[in-house]
Amino acid sequence: MNPRSTTSQYFRKVLEPGPKKNPLHHRSQSPMANATKNAGGGGGTGSPPRILIIGAGSRGNAYARAITHSTNGRIVAVADPDPFKRRKLGRQYIWGSSGEPKEGQEFEGWREFWEFEVERRRRRTQVGGGDGGGGDDGDYGSVDGVFVCTLDEMHAEIIMALAGLEGLHIMSEKPLATRLEDCLDIYKALLRGGVRADGANKAIFSIGHVLRYSPHNMLLRKLLLVDEVVGEIVSVEHTEPVGWWHFSHSYVRGNWRKESVTAPSLLTKSCHDVDLLLWLLCSPPPNSKRPPHLPSTVASTGNLVHFKRSRKPALAADATNCLSCPAEPDCQYSAKDIYHETLLSGKTGWPVKIVAPEIEDCLKKYDMGAAEKVLLKKLAEDYDDSMSEEETNARPWFGRCVYEANNDVCDDQVVTMTWQDDPNTDGLPASLDGAINDIGDRALKGRGAKTAIMHMIAFTEKICERRSRIYGTKGEVEADSTTIKVHNFASAQTDTYHPHRAQGGHGGGDGGLARQFVSAIDAVKNRGARVEEAQSEYIGCTVEEVIRSHAMVFAAEEARTEQKVLNWSEWWERAVESQLRETMTQTMFETYSNREDLDGIQSFE
Repeated sequence: MNPRSTTSQYFRKVLEPGPKKNPLHHRSQSPMANATKNAGGGGGTGSPPRILIIGAGSRGNAYARAITHSTNGRIVAVADPDPFKRRKLGRQYIWGSSGEPKEGQEFEGWREFWEFEVERRRRRTQVGGGDGGGGDDGDYGSVDGVFVCTLDEMHAEIIMALAGLEGLHIMSEKPLATRLEDCLDIYKALLRGGVRADGANKAIFSIGHVLRYSPHNMLLRKLLLVDEVVGEIVSVEHTEPVGWWHFSHSYVRGNWRKESVTAPSLLTKSCHDVDLLLWLLCSPPPNSKRPPHLPSTVASTGNLVHFKRSRKPALAADATNCLSCPAEPDCQYSAKDIYHETLLSGKTGWPVKIVAPEIEDCLKKYDMGAAEKVLLKKLAEDYDDSMSEEETNARPWFGRCVYEANNDVCDDQVVTMTWQDDPNTDGLPASLDGAINDIGDRALKGRGAKTAIMHMIAFTEKICERRSRIYGTKGEVEADSTTIKVHNFASAQTDTYHPHRAQGGHGGGDGGLARQFVSAIDAVKNRGARVEEAQSEYIGCTVEEVIRSHAMVFAAEEARTEQKVLNWSEWWERAVESQLRETMTQTMFETYSNREDLDGIQSFE
């Protein structure tokens, strides 16, 4: 079996399109379903890329802001079931503070957009408007790209449905999905809906791995892989400092507190940290045609250390809400301190507006007293045994005692990945200047044994300001999200780099990703670029890389919960390859009955 071919090639050969299914599971087949076929993403209009935001929460607004400030794209529509959030985003970015939404500019949810878009494409095709996709500024409702910013557990259903709208470019916030099975289903849906008969892609796909797009990390990768400032990388230590109160906000009181409802914190919080490490250590350097250097093993340890009932102060007794707790004045996790004091300091953004989305408007329209009442009322909300588990799990409880929050995700976790020597001579000449050992040296270049340790920790002063140490054969690097220090062993010299501090979240990564995604759409729509070219040049990440980094998280979780070290290739074959092969029908097997042909296309890697 050839372990170097890609699963995308595999599926492009063996997956037949088949009939499209209506993604509205509980509804009958739409009579416009066939309109999703041959509906391209537009081209040659010279108009700015038109973007839909699905999910008007914190991440939806972050990307909307980044698109507006960092790209030539236009936000033309928003979908969200919450009318307040939907209208707020719409007024700020689409129809203006004094305007009203026009047809196709707001939707109560992604399903409503899907139905609208299928019907719009059908009508446009009937009147001779081309292939139905894309459109110019006068075609209300037409969109070129979508940002999926809903709750994590909703991503799979949405992406698989939108993949059937041919030519619609998709950017999904991380994580791709909350289960490995869903990630693989998305992968197959993207190939079925987004690949032409000749094997070329029909739509761009991106994931919210924003760490790849920050100026800091882009420079770090160049220094390591292009300039080779430390020689061969031997070991990496990377820490994701979540922040003590940030963790309590999002992963104890917030939406991501329970694995059964969302996913492990390693996935919901740190999947893009795992992706960053694989981008540095596994993916080939820029402009290289060499295959990825795949890991050998993965192991993980971690627990819920602090946020549980056994750690509750005795003074708190039976209290379950901060506003009625006798221990609140001395508790560092006091919701009054974290949210109320933040409001009193004049800050109404994150995290206060997550607790009370209307807080900014309330403060502008009335006064601080009114805003305080709104916030304290939200914080006083609580639950007891009379409520069902489904009801309590359905929403965050930001005034809840952190020791009574019914949370179970890890607040401290370490992942260890190892690589073995994996020389590769693809494309290398027989020798270079007659050097006998040259082929061996270059075959192992960037593919030597190494180790990466990733630590996600809740209890830190810094909030999401990652820090890394990279140890190499010629030097070492210290990076802290603002500066990069490179020490050379031979010269005993240390050089300090100060990457551009871009505005926006994740060190400019939010703006960087938005800019690259919109630029990729623009290149396809207005400058005649092929989708594969735009995906490579602007996104710089394949769907296969997205699946690999997510799979690494799921493998690490299996290693943690079962207390074992996993062999990566064996786990991949069992958890990924075998699941993908199950989609092949007998007809497909007959088509590729020659064993050598099958061997050449079976492996993802």
